Amino acid sequence: MTEVSALLDEDRLAGRARTIESVVRRENAVREHQLRFLLVDGRGRYLAGSLPAGIAHVGWRTITMRNRDVDDDDGATTMTLDTLGARMSDGAVVVVGSDTSDIEELRQNLGMTAAGFGMLIVLLALCGGLLVGTTFLRRLDRVNLSVARIMQGSLAERLPQIGMSPEFDRLTVNLNLMLGRIEALMEGVKQVSTDIAHDLRTPLTRLRQQLEDIRDSAPTPEVIEQAERALVQIDRILSIFRALLRIGSLEAGAGRKRFAPIDVSDMVERVFRAYQPVAEDRGYSLSATIEPGIVGYGDAEMLAQAVTNLIENALFHTPAGTGVVVGVEQRGDGEIMMFVSDNGPGIPAGEVGNVVKRFYRLDTSRGSEGAGLGLSLAAAIADAHGGKLVLEDNDPGLRVEMRLINPRVAAGRGPEES
Repeated sequence: MTEVSALLDEDRLAGRARTIESVVRRENAVREHQLRFLLVDGRGRYLAGSLPAGIAHVGWRTITMRNRDVDDDDGATTMTLDTLGARMSDGAVVVVGSDTSDIEELRQNLGMTAAGFGMLIVLLALCGGLLVGTTFLRRLDRVNLSVARIMQGSLAERLPQIGMSPEFDRLTVNLNLMLGRIEALMEGVKQVSTDIAHDLRTPLTRLRQQLEDIRDSAPTPEVIEQAERALVQIDRILSIFRALLRIGSLEAGAGRKRFAPIDVSDMVERVFRAYQPVAEDRGYSLSATIEPGIVGYGDAEMLAQAVTNLIENALFHTPAGTGVVVGVEQRGDGEIMMFVSDNGPGIPAGEVGNVVKRFYRLDTSRGSEGAGLGLSLAAAIADAHGGKLVLEDNDPGLRVEMRLINPRVAAGRGPEES
């Protein structure tokens, strides 16, 4: 320390008296007593300075002592000093102390400030992370909802942009382009079957007329019988084409203008009574569990066609003696459910998702009547009414439910604008 070196030099050159005067002068000259001094003789007796004689030492030390200038040091009762002592030639010791109380206070304040800012930064980071995470999860939920609707068959659905970064936005754009391509391909497949059905219906109708003319003018019973068999096959082909055209029109949204309030219970009852004698003649037991007074909103003709298809599906694909139940009920959440169940052989679990596809038939049904369009048409009708067709295990047998997810149950309510 410079002050110690200066006092040692002064004592050697000017003598002890001048050194004592210098210590006193330096004590009074240093602003706010930032430096404090001590000078003791070789026996440790106090000579000058404001430091107590008991701290005389050689070398560096850090000491804490009572503050005699409380008013000048903002009320601090103690003070901390870094001291350096040196021995003079006659054994006297000079000690110079630097008050580090302000530095210690600053260090403590800086530590507390750093801790406070650290906690604030951590809190802000947690809040920011929670906000970003919540925003991301909320947007991801919207994407998941769109994916769920696409998986349920809504191919026109597109994924919303997440908006968290350009990479996510580019991914969303590419996925939407892919979905658009898939939709176009699926629409192309549907359109091909519809166009074929439409284009072939006219020549087949003319062929039927020609067969009728041949039958009516046939010279022999054999020719008449052959014409009758050909007419049966033509009628079967025409029914397939009519079903294809009907499915195509339903998938295109046609027929909604005919929606009106209908008595679903009465409609199912009429279909049941029409098929009851047919089922008995074939050796089936057809019964009904119809909850009365259920009113919905839709196309009565289409819904009757769907119930008819489900009953015919049960009668054609189960052995004689099978019990078939047709019914309708109103569920607590406002959902209308029409169903046809049987106790026949049922459908393998792995085939449940396939039997609603067009022209799909189980191996056990290859030799029976039908073209594999009955359940497809029923599914299209359910979809046109905002519902879905559900196939479940009846243990034993099959239970097919047509659930109208959003039925308009209030009589007199007009059609919704689409």
